[in-house]
Amino acid sequence: MATITQSTKFGSAFWTVLAWVIALIFFFPIFWMIFTSFKTDADAVKPEFLFKFTPTLENYLNMTENYDYWRFAINSVITSTFATLLALVVGIPAAYAMAFDPSRHTKDILMWMLSTKMLPAAAVLYPMTFLTKNFLGVFDTHFLIIIVLCLINLPIVIWMLFTYFKEIPKEIIEAGKMDGVTTWGEIKDILIPLAWGGVASTALLTFIFCWNEAYWTVRLTTTEAATLSKLIEGNRAPEGLFFGRLSAVSTAAVGPIIVLGWFCQKQLVRGLTFGAVK
Repeated sequence: MATITQSTKFGSAFWTVLAWVIALIFFFPIFWMIFTSFKTDADAVKPEFLFKFTPTLENYLNMTENYDYWRFAINSVITSTFATLLALVVGIPAAYAMAFDPSRHTKDILMWMLSTKMLPAAAVLYPMTFLTKNFLGVFDTHFLIIIVLCLINLPIVIWMLFTYFKEIPKEIIEAGKMDGVTTWGEIKDILIPLAWGGVASTALLTFIFCWNEAYWTVRLTTTEAATLSKLIEGNRAPEGLFFGRLSAVSTAAVGPIIVLGWFCQKQLVRGLTFGAVK
């Protein structure tokens, strides 16, 4: 009995240590980015200043005074927020229809939507740029970035919501129909409250994906709708990368989303495990 207890304690300690090691490995790049952001560009590339250096806020002051950080940050907030809302507005009714009124092609449609995520973005970059610049006239606008971010995340949104909605007993929706509830009423008053954890986690993940999107936001913007990804990309010059300034800008870009994820982790885990245990 004592042997079993000792073995259990050893196993528990082993998995705890392993979890901490893995967590530290994942956190180390973030730590090093923050660490480097307090070095000058010159110190950041000198081996002798790898750990021992004089901390400075020069990079952060330069970022806010000369790089107009807040304009890029506001653009990121606007595009990410409205793209997430638009994706939910489209995705919730679509997932509702597929979950509670499926056809024999529903699975094929879901697989087709997911397959669009495998399309190389570079393959459609030129047509997108050409059309938005020369025909539609929406290049470098919030409208374009919101639509693009919504579309590239919509398959994931529909898939996640479809999974959550399938866990809700169909009888509840049928009971609402018998009571004369409209389709909109079913979605608003029955479906969303029951699957609120799933909807919230989908919204949070979509917002994170939109915030972190770099390929399209860098290539479809110049100044007006440029997001923080564009600001990070701007710290590149023919002579190389400015590692001190690049680290400061990157820290300021990922900081808000890390804080958001930290405060919303309970809701996120709850939504991701929705329906896993009955």
